[in-house]
Amino acid sequence: MSARHRSRKRALQVLFEWDMRGDSIDGAISHYYETLYSEEDERKPKPDTFMEELARGTVTRAAEIDRTIAEKAEHWRIERMAIVDRNILRLAIFELKQQAVPAPVIIDEALELARQFSNKESLAFINGILDAVHRQSAAPGQ
Repeated sequence: MSARHRSRKRALQVLFEWDMRGDSIDGAISHYYETLYSEEDERKPKPDTFMEELARGTVTRAAEIDRTIAEKAEHWRIERMAIVDRNILRLAIFELKQQAVPAPVIIDEALELARQFSNKESLAFINGILDAVHRQSAAPGQ
């Protein structure tokens, strides 16, 4: 597993906790590191800067990202989506808007997270929304 994929996976786990608990993103990140410390190793884990940037950036822009999801998710209210699915979408859309990584890579990573943490029906749903967001941002004049 690549370091960036691992960071995205960690960011998704942090976002899931943030969304479930309603805790601050810094609290969710801190709790995630405590979990690593207790489960994986006796040494303190090294900070995962990319994971933290993804998680904090996604939360900072969550309202804007949620509006984008709502526009593309016909007949689905964001609060009715599975928690893992909406956070995969949030994470991927945050990255798509940054334009630091090619869109096909981001979408593929999001689908891989969905394969790991969600179900088959979610793959098509997530892919459709991310493809629509990407097409809109790639359209001339956007």
